[in-house]
Amino acid sequence: MALSPTAAQRRVIAAADPVSGRLKGTETQLAALVRRGLAFRHPRPPHDHFLTPAGHRIRETGAEPGAGAGSGAGAASGAEVARSDSEGAEPARGGVFAARIGGEEAAAGDAGPARLREVRSAWQGLLELRRMSHPDGATDRPCGWERAHLVQAAALALEAAGCRPAGPDGADGYRVRATPQPEAVAVHGPDGTALRDCAATLERAGWQVGEHTEPRTRARYLLASPRKV
Repeated sequence: MALSPTAAQRRVIAAADPVSGRLKGTETQLAALVRRGLAFRHPRPPHDHFLTPAGHRIRETGAEPGAGAGSGAGAASGAEVARSDSEGAEPARGGVFAARIGGEEAAAGDAGPARLREVRSAWQGLLELRRMSHPDGATDRPCGWERAHLVQAAALALEAAGCRPAGPDGADGYRVRATPQPEAVAVHGPDGTALRDCAATLERAGWQVGEHTEPRTRARYLLASPRKV
């Protein structure tokens, strides 16, 4: 069982990157978090420190670490971001970053330079998560976190590239939704040009994309899956 962090250690945890869980702090602070099972030191240079699943839970919910909280081994696949409901479009609560999946009410801070910086930081964090998750250090294909959070991962790739998410009426931008298919999301857009832009963006981000037609409405949409190789 991981030990409870001190108030100072909680501040280090709260300042961690929301996607990759990368930590900043003194060597003493980081070593203490490792001892508590809340962080691990990456084995490859530059040997940065990252939150474990237990550390991420504390960052997101303020909960105490529970039984079975691992140390280093499963940390990459356990990285979490508070995320929108994959079936609907409710934004994340509590001030934790969530990519815009389209169709939700934009929060007050979801516009302007501050939002752009937040999205850019989240995307860079995700690239770092890819690097540390793949044995070859590759950043050109999705990682385990993305496969476990398909809707948020695809939405982050789109928003980070400057694609426009739909507003509450769903008519002016992309909408990313879960599908019954494993490892596939549907991306809807207002027109063919927007869909093609989304397809090109996701392909650059390491996704396999195909365009399909909805049988009932004849509307075009994308099916996107994380590329494995």
